[in-house]
Amino acid sequence: MKMNIPLMGTLIGLSLIVCPILYFTVGPALDPRQLDTLKTLGIIAACSAAFCFIAGELTGNNSQMDKLWSLLPIAYVWLIAFKGGFSTRLVVMAILATVWGIRLTFNFARKGAYRLKFWEGNEDYRWSVVRSGPPFKGNKAAWMLFDLFFISIYQNVLVLLITFPALVSMTSSAPFGWVDAVAAVFMLGFILYETIADEQQWVFQTGKWAMINAGQKLEDLPEPYNKGFNTTGLWKLSRHPNYFAEQGTWIAFYIFSIGAGIGVFNWSIIGALLLVVLFLGSSALSEQISASKYPEYDSYCKSVSKFFPWR
Repeated sequence: MKMNIPLMGTLIGLSLIVCPILYFTVGPALDPRQLDTLKTLGIIAACSAAFCFIAGELTGNNSQMDKLWSLLPIAYVWLIAFKGGFSTRLVVMAILATVWGIRLTFNFARKGAYRLKFWEGNEDYRWSVVRSGPPFKGNKAAWMLFDLFFISIYQNVLVLLITFPALVSMTSSAPFGWVDAVAAVFMLGFILYETIADEQQWVFQTGKWAMINAGQKLEDLPEPYNKGFNTTGLWKLSRHPNYFAEQGTWIAFYIFSIGAGIGVFNWSIIGALLLVVLFLGSSALSEQISASKYPEYDSYCKSVSKFFPWR
């Protein structure tokens, strides 16, 4: 399975170039208290990246960042809330980030990702597929560099970036208002939508594998299991309802910075935008894998929207 290396390079380039440009041209500039908070956040992110790379290389399990993905934003936003004096807006943002994180952690945990020894646990199936295809098959040096710069460093940077709407809102004196309420409602709605999508996928996949493990062949399973992939519930409306909701969650999180009076467009949007780009690449990889396994998947792609819930 071929990994889209040019896309990965574009992602890293966007992070290194676009974010500083937006910071200096759009604003707002961070004050000393925010810069001090950012320094602390950066140290945590750097330690996380080092752990992900070292543990991933030593164990061969490259889902270290996958396990931290849902935990780090909780710590980041609560730290920002603490540094910001627990203003109403920051507390609401921290609570919502916590709800999001608990939900995502639970969904990954029931797939066997977490162990008492944190570096152990089941790896996301996509990493083994990527490792076994070009340009990484038989090229340990190339994979190690990919693990270092994309899996460990870039993804840690991205997770930090998506929490920046809280950082830019940290010193705001604007009261919690209707824009914040809209952001909270949208964020909760997307979290609920993703929860339903993941639960529907979990029920479908556990049911399918229970029948297969009992000795039945995929093509002999009853509808809709014989297709191999979920086409029911929210998955009937779009091919990646969970990805759609995940992107929407962090776009809604950005709206809080608008409520804080930072401006309709400010540089803290870079995290949400890069997350959208990441999911474009991630969904393409997932679909490539599914199409290689299930004959009907191409027809499903032609008849069902990728992200938005309409056919």
